[in-house]
Amino acid sequence: MGTIREPIKENSIAKKAKIIKIGFDLMCEKGYHNVTCVDIAQTAQVSTGIIYQYFHDKHDIFVAGVKSYAKSIMFPVLDFLDQQTITKKNLPHLIATIIDKFIDAHTIKKTAHEELMAMNYLDSSIAQILEQSELDMTHQISRKLIDSGFDPTNLPEKIHIIIGIIDHYCHEVVYHQHATLNYPKMRSEINILVLSLLK
Repeated sequence: MGTIREPIKENSIAKKAKIIKIGFDLMCEKGYHNVTCVDIAQTAQVSTGIIYQYFHDKHDIFVAGVKSYAKSIMFPVLDFLDQQTITKKNLPHLIATIIDKFIDAHTIKKTAHEELMAMNYLDSSIAQILEQSELDMTHQISRKLIDSGFDPTNLPEKIHIIIGIIDHYCHEVVYHQHATLNYPKMRSEINILVLSLLK
């Protein structure tokens, strides 16, 4: 196996990014175990040799895709919060917007999310990336709230609970859609819970 190199030139960096995006999308669409590096090379219109210059195997490509996917869900929320002045008065509006952003991200990347959840149970390195992304988001939001004057007592724990609740709600709305559950009422209950935790 050859030495993996990190691209320096702009077009090489773009080519590596293209391989990651196309490879990840392909594995999410067809299933991780149903895709080979040859499939990725053909779809990305690059040689297999180019792939092996940047990656050891398709697992490396999938891991890079998972990192990018996690950022695409987490960062829009963090970017949104960075642009806001957070107060207890505007907290209900911010919560509503964050829930909408989570739902949009889950809807856009439905196939990716489904494959990720499967790989999360099968591959400890994937699980670790997703867990670390969630923890990073927990601590960044906690710091933002502390800087905004919120009570720091057990705040990371509270934020972690809130992220879990919102993530579960998004799964319900986007994937499960149980006919016997009233999702507007569920969302209202989430707002009450979140506000209660952060009061």
